Parts: sequence; structure tokens; C-alpha cells
Amino acid sequence: MVGSAIVRQLLSTEKISIDNLVLRTHQELDLTNQAAVRAFFEKESVHQVYLAAAKVGGIHANNTYPAEFIYQNLMMEANIIHEAWLAGVKKLLFLGSSCIYPRLAPQPMSESALLTGTLESSNEPYAIAKIAGIKLCESYNRQYGTDYRSVMPTNLYGPGDNYHPENSHVIPALIRRFHDAKVNKSPVVTIWGTGTPRREFLFVDDMAAASIHVMNLDKAMYETHTAPMQSHINVGTGYDITIHELTKTIANVIGYQGSIEFDTTKPDGTPRKLMDSTRLNNLGWHAKVGLEEGLGSAYKDFLQKQQ
Repeated sequence: MVGSAIVRQLLSTEKISIDNLVLRTHQELDLTNQAAVRAFFEKESVHQVYLAAAKVGGIHANNTYPAEFIYQNLMMEANIIHEAWLAGVKKLLFLGSSCIYPRLAPQPMSESALLTGTLESSNEPYAIAKIAGIKLCESYNRQYGTDYRSVMPTNLYGPGDNYHPENSHVIPALIRRFHDAKVNKSPVVTIWGTGTPRREFLFVDDMAAASIHVMNLDKAMYETHTAPMQSHINVGTGYDITIHELTKTIANVIGYQGSIEFDTTKPDGTPRKLMDSTRLNNLGWHAKVGLEEGLGSAYKDFLQKQQ
């Protein structure tokens, strides 16, 4: 999802030709295979890397596949960052996640909250892998003089998302559930948890624009990229809503007229996750796409995938 959005942004806003982009699908290149990644960099002439690949999912997927989440993400980022350095790539952007911050971090969460408390248990393996990615970029910058930057997006959604009924994130999962309920004329939709946790959501094309913005920043403006605990930048909208409010909004966008119930025996996850994006805002970037507009685009993308 994010990689495709970055490609769209590069082609449309940076006026870069598709011939200047080196792209690989998961089927074409196994990023957990160090030899394959090394062969890729030896073959291709790469000047910048956007590291958007990751093993991702919601609470259910993180709880069900913790070994896959920590192993695959650690291997992908270690292979790409190390082999990019060996190949002489000077600029790289690593995409992390808001789950790197402690479960009970002060809200909104600033970059300085990293490693100040206990992580949310339901996605701890994934979070540890993403923290390691930040530290890889930071360490290579310190030792080898590279310019590897890290951005930490809040919850993302939009075209290209994974709409799997069990392994997807909250917005695509709810889009599928409410769409199916509408088609099947189901009188009730049941949602996991209490509905009280608050979450922040960012449209994926906004995330792509932020990624390119950070990659293009003058090095002097990003002077902390080698400093321990200060090398990453948050990316968010600056506001959050409850899961209850989110479900009502998605139901309205889809046109579902039935009732919504919450299964309080299911886990809520972190009580609140709001990013402090002041640093990035001060560097000239702000989110543009509102939630309802973004959800409309996401639902349109979902419908196209059903055809």
C-alpha cells in the first residue's frame, strides 16, 4: 500500500519517469533473503531507497503470528540497510510505526518517548523490529556517514490496503465488515473491544507525500539524524477519534443502516495512540486529506477489488 503510494507521488509530484524507478514485488525479490538482496543491489544502480516493505497486520494477526512479525521485519530491514550501505547508497528512508512508543506514553507521543516504557503486548514483536530499524539507520549514519532517515507514521489506510477479514488493520477490516453487512442486510455488526480506545489515521497518499518531503529535506534541516534517540520523525494528522466514532463514520460512508454492537470480551489494545507531529510540521509538511474523504477513496478501492 505505502510503496504504491510513494510511486504515485514520485511520478506525479517529483516528475520522475517510471524508467528511473527500480521496483520489485514480493514475488520478484524475497527481502528476507540476504543473498537475493545483495544480488539485487549488485545488479541495479540505486541512488535512493524507500524502505516501505513490511509484514503488517492488526491485533489478531500480531497475536497469531508474533514470530513471523519479528523475524520477517528484522530480516528485511537488516538486509536492505546493510546491503544498501555495501552498494554505496547514500540516502535511504525507513518507514516505522507508531507502535514503537510505550503503551502508556504521554499523549500526544513525541519522538522523545521512544524506549521510555513498556510496549503494548499485542504488537511488541513488531514494535521491537521497527525500533531496531530506527537504530540500524542511526548506527550506520554514525559509523559510516550515510544519510539514512526514519519516519514513524500513525495508522495508515487507503488504496492498496489489505482487506483480509482477520489479518487486516482496523479500517480495512471495518470496511469489509460493514460492506458485507450491507450486502447481506445483516441487522447487527459486532466490533471487537469497548470502542473507547482513541486512534489517529493518516491517508496513505499523505504518508507518501511526507516520506518524499523528509527524503528531500536539506541535511542541515535534518541534523539530528545521527543522534541517539532523535533520528526519527513522527508523521500524523494531529487529531484522533474513538473506535466507536470510527465505526459510525465508516458505516455512514458505506451506507450501512443496521446496529453496531461492541464485544467487550475482546482486547482493546493501547488506550490511545496520537502522534506529536510538531517536528515535521515545523519542517514544512502537513496532512491534507480528511478522514471522510480518505475513507471514501478507500471504499472505492475496496469495491474495485471486488470486481
